[in-house]
Amino acid sequence: MNRLEEIRQVETAAERLYSEAEVENAIVRLAAEITEAIADRNPIVMTILTGGIVFAGKLLTHLRFPLELDAIGATRYRGRTAGGVTHWRLEPGLSLQGRTVLLVDDILDEGVTLAEVREHCLDRGAERVLIAVLVDKDLGREKPCRADFVGLVTENRYLFGYGLDYKGYLRNAAGIYACPQIESQGT
Repeated sequence: MNRLEEIRQVETAAERLYSEAEVENAIVRLAAEITEAIADRNPIVMTILTGGIVFAGKLLTHLRFPLELDAIGATRYRGRTAGGVTHWRLEPGLSLQGRTVLLVDDILDEGVTLAEVREHCLDRGAERVLIAVLVDKDLGREKPCRADFVGLVTENRYLFGYGLDYKGYLRNAAGIYACPQIESQGT
C-alpha cells in the first residue's frame, strides 16, 4: 500500500472524538480564559510549529488585546508516529527578555517537547511562560509540564485533526479524530 492509500485508510477508519463545532467552542472558551489571564501583560503568542498552526490561527481571532506573534520550531516526530530526540527547526525572532510568553500547541501528550520549549523560552529571558493546548491527552500519569489552558481532554489514543497529524497528514481535518489501529506512543 502506498502512503496516500494508507492515509485514506486511516482517515476512513478513524473515530471522531470531537466535532468541528465542539472544537470551535473550546477555542472560544480558551480565548476568554487567556484574555482574562494575560490581556494586560503585553504578551508574545508563540506558536509551536507545525502542529500549533491551526489552533493558533483560530485562537488569535478571538484574542482581543495587543500581542505580538512569533513561532518556534521543535519536534520529536519528523513524520513518524513515535517521538524521538527533539529537533530544533526555528528559533523565535522576537526578544523574549522580560516578556510573558504564551506557547500555543496542538497537544500535550507526554509533555517532553513542551517542557523543553518552555525551558528554552525561560533561558532566553522570558519572565513568565504559559502553555495553551487544544488537546491534553490523559495518560494516567504525571508529565514533565502541564498546560495552563486546555481546550479538550482525550484518552490515550493516536489523534489527528485541527493541527494534529498522522505521519504529517490529516492536520486539516475539521474535528479531532482517533486512529483505532494505532496505540499512542507519546510526544
